[in-house]
Amino acid sequence: MSIPRRFNGPLDSGNGGYCSGVVAGFIEGPAEVSLRRPVPLDTPLDVVQDDDGSVRVLDGEALVVEARSAPELDVEVPAPVSPHQAREAAARYRGSSDGVFSRCFVCGPAREDAFGVFAGEVEGRQLVASPWTPPSWTADAAGGVLPEFVWAVLDCPTYFALYMRGDLPMSVLARLTVRIDAPVVGGEEHVVMAWPIGAEGRKRHAGSAVLSPDGEPMAAARALLIEPREG
Repeated sequence: MSIPRRFNGPLDSGNGGYCSGVVAGFIEGPAEVSLRRPVPLDTPLDVVQDDDGSVRVLDGEALVVEARSAPELDVEVPAPVSPHQAREAAARYRGSSDGVFSRCFVCGPAREDAFGVFAGEVEGRQLVASPWTPPSWTADAAGGVLPEFVWAVLDCPTYFALYMRGDLPMSVLARLTVRIDAPVVGGEEHVVMAWPIGAEGRKRHAGSAVLSPDGEPMAAARALLIEPREG
């Protein structure tokens, strides 16, 4: 497998959610994907399927990504956010137009062809949300958005859910577990929302979901982000 350069998160490595979704394609059903190091772009990577059904992705001898089946994933999705509320929330997006993630293909405000998933705080609620209309090129022949793009948009908003106020420290995706319950339709406006779950030292846990125009959960995720050690 190889991650095309256009699907970056940081400028020089792949978007964590997208890369996780690509690797999850080797697992049937809900999957848990752990990112062990930044995923290089435009680089052939070896995919190893182990006897227990798990998958490892290697760059030479270096372990880059691991994935396993996760049928036990249970995510409690909060009450839905309406498309109107999501559009209002996006106006409060805190992402920077410069910096490490400013040109992320999902949430980078400095990039004209970004997905525009600019998740901002929803007034009166402890969560963030953004509208998202998947471009037609993200869908298959039947009109369903390819899973790796659903994984991608489930990733970025979790950061802004964890840091709704105050400083925006460096924090990177370490693990993403996703369940896709129904096809996300290309060309239709959906809502992406995310919410904080808890914290343990440098570890931060958050949930996220993609909602249909009527507020039905189409996909849900649980993310683990880690703040790097100082120095």
